[in-house]
Amino acid sequence: MTTRTRTESVDTPAGEARITWHPAPARTARLVLAVSHGAGGGIEARDLQALAAALPAQGVTVALVEQPWRVAGKKVAAAPKVLDEGWRGLWPALAKPGLPVVAGGRSAGARMACRTAAELGAAGVLALAFPLHPPGRPEKSRAEELTGAGRPTLVVQGGRDPFGRPGEFPPPTARAAYELVEVPHADHGFAVPKKAGPTQEETLEAITGAVAAWLAGLPL
Repeated sequence: MTTRTRTESVDTPAGEARITWHPAPARTARLVLAVSHGAGGGIEARDLQALAAALPAQGVTVALVEQPWRVAGKKVAAAPKVLDEGWRGLWPALAKPGLPVVAGGRSAGARMACRTAAELGAAGVLALAFPLHPPGRPEKSRAEELTGAGRPTLVVQGGRDPFGRPGEFPPPTARAAYELVEVPHADHGFAVPKKAGPTQEETLEAITGAVAAWLAGLPL
């Protein structure tokens, strides 16, 4: 974190949300990456914190979004419809800096970003650990949410994610284009076994590097 990090509370139809801003220097800021957490944790997730630490130096302001249910201290995530209402409600705050906004999230947050990206005019979608299906239930596919995002999309997926391994994802098409980066040996939280080869630090560096490269190539 930098000394310039600041926190902002935002009222939404779903309740109070909270944005922790990790701003890029004003002279180099070119976009906002807004990323939210999943149903099982908050913005302390290792991948979200790694992005917030690495990207501002590359001209990307990172906005870590705590959803209303989490701010309220609840232990169970709200229904998808309520999550989307909250995300829509805080979008004007994310757009206030006047920069293009890339919508992102991990797990359930990634689904939410995909569902709302087109209507909100997001510059792109970053889907971290997209939950393609419940563990052990590949027939319960959520692929349509991903392929229907309607915006340039990057999926970053652990090689041993029980919610969907990279090889289970449908192939991109001209109408449903997206890029997928596999994180070797990583689980749903991007944790890697100590004997996997890459260290945890190297794994997070690979994630932030892939995201930075993709963001740099977006047609803003």
